[in-house]
Amino acid sequence: MNSSPEAILKKYFGYSSFRAGQESVIQAVLTGRDVLLLMPTGGGKSLCYQIPALMLKGTCIVISPLISLMKDQVDALKANGVAAAFLNSAQSQQQQQDILEACYRGQIALLYVSPEKLMNDITQIGRMVKPSMIAIDEAHCISAWGHDFRPEYTQLGFLRERFYDIPFIALTATADKLTRSDIVRQLGLNDPRVFISSFNRPNLSLDVRVGLKPSERLKEIVSFIRSRPQESGIIYCLSRNKCDEMAQLLRNNGIKASCYHAGMSAHARAAAQDDFINDVTQIVCATVAFGMGIDKSNVRWVIHNNMPKNMEGYYQEIGRAGRDGLPSSTILYYSYADMAMLSQFASEGSQKELNLEKLNRMQQYAEADICRRKILLNYFSENLQDDCGNCDVCRNPREHFDGTILVQKALSAIARSAGRESMPVIIDILRGYRSEYILAHGLERIKTFGVGSDMSAFQWQRYLVQMLNQGIIEIAYDQDFALKITPMGNEILLRGKKAKLSVLKLPEKRSSGEQHGSPATANATDQLFGDLRQLRLKLAMKSDIPAYAIFSDVSLHEMARFKPVTEEALLEISGVGEFKLRKYGHHFIKLIREKTGKGKPAASAIPRFRKPRSF
Repeated sequence: MNSSPEAILKKYFGYSSFRAGQESVIQAVLTGRDVLLLMPTGGGKSLCYQIPALMLKGTCIVISPLISLMKDQVDALKANGVAAAFLNSAQSQQQQQDILEACYRGQIALLYVSPEKLMNDITQIGRMVKPSMIAIDEAHCISAWGHDFRPEYTQLGFLRERFYDIPFIALTATADKLTRSDIVRQLGLNDPRVFISSFNRPNLSLDVRVGLKPSERLKEIVSFIRSRPQESGIIYCLSRNKCDEMAQLLRNNGIKASCYHAGMSAHARAAAQDDFINDVTQIVCATVAFGMGIDKSNVRWVIHNNMPKNMEGYYQEIGRAGRDGLPSSTILYYSYADMAMLSQFASEGSQKELNLEKLNRMQQYAEADICRRKILLNYFSENLQDDCGNCDVCRNPREHFDGTILVQKALSAIARSAGRESMPVIIDILRGYRSEYILAHGLERIKTFGVGSDMSAFQWQRYLVQMLNQGIIEIAYDQDFALKITPMGNEILLRGKKAKLSVLKLPEKRSSGEQHGSPATANATDQLFGDLRQLRLKLAMKSDIPAYAIFSDVSLHEMARFKPVTEEALLEISGVGEFKLRKYGHHFIKLIREKTGKGKPAASAIPRFRKPRSF
């Protein structure tokens, strides 16, 4: 092993301490354990295998689903002084051979490869590469229960048998309990340590807009974009035609926007993505195909022009905003026309029942009248005790009442039916409806049959959805969508914990002129920050790498605030490591001196102006 994790973190990545959970994952990998890691987008998953790769002898093989994402990650690592490479079919045979020979000589610490490439060339790769560990990124792709299932990922199970003596780490930002179990089983992970970080991204504001006419929606989006002229953002659309239409409408309103979808040529898609990543284009209108290929840290907002088909996809897509931790906005526009179209798509595909149920959960989120962050986190089995204060529901609170008795009635019906029944059956039990199914299974004989006959099926459905969103109950998708009582539900049913429910009412329209979220940061308009940003772009274009790979917006904001004019002071900035200091430091120091009129201070005057920042 070389050095310590902390020393590697500072030397190559410019951070003085780890974020919560990272160090434990790294230590598990270094001791040879298999690991399953769930960490939200922007939470620092990559460091959990990149740092061990720099400490272990050999080459870490990283399995990644998209060529564009591999290139971005390798460019960012090289910008930090890390020896990394990727293999793909676009390279010549000689280029691929040169990379494999460098791996054989121990000159490559991380090798990125797609699952298809690994499967096709496993004999040659296995002969030339001495793997120190294997990292499977976007591991939810292996599971048919996940939201982005890719059949080629299911072939990866044999790797555990072939490379039985090295650690495996499977990483994902979006996987429910069922998907997590499937990942472990299909990859053959050996008694893995499972690390689940908080899914909470408090820097993201969550807004849902219901029932706006297309003209009102466009007016609102245009106003939103114009209020943020220097910010990068993504507008997700349901179809290729909707992407083209939205981009054209924005251009008609004097806003520069590009498109990205599968109907474009590979060259056009690559050009659109490169322009967005390199800050040449600020706004892209895209289908979900523009998801995992974005490793850009300074996306300040994400708008869903149409409703996503499931919560996993929605969480991953809004996670493209604010990866650097700065305040960022997310807006979801929801209409019943979207629901009709998505329902049709779900009904025509495989796993019809599962897809429809997940779409229902997305609809429940959009129509909810409790803290949206609670709903989002509860979907991933994480409970948030207090309202977040950073979603539209929290900013415009709904009326609540003590619903403990009502909740206990529903929980009792679930418990007395042994947790085997779906929501429609539980509603029939509560209302005392003697359906053919109820009579065939003897459910009319349980004690709580008819205890909720004073309410309509619609009312019970809405209250059960609230219970689901609060984490009081959950759905077992692999057990015919049976409702199950969670630990929180047991506290209410058995130990007297109180439950609050929202008074049922229709969603209210909101004014098209209302502001969304908070501005990214007061420093965003600072002239020095703008000058530093232009310098970063110029250096990035010269080096042919993404601008954020040089320094993140967080680093530039700190430079604008603290104005370091010595190498020692610049090294104190979050994200400035030794390699970047040598390669880029003098450019930024020179600009700061020019713009502030500050010369080089005496050594005794060098400020120690910040606490160590975690990454």
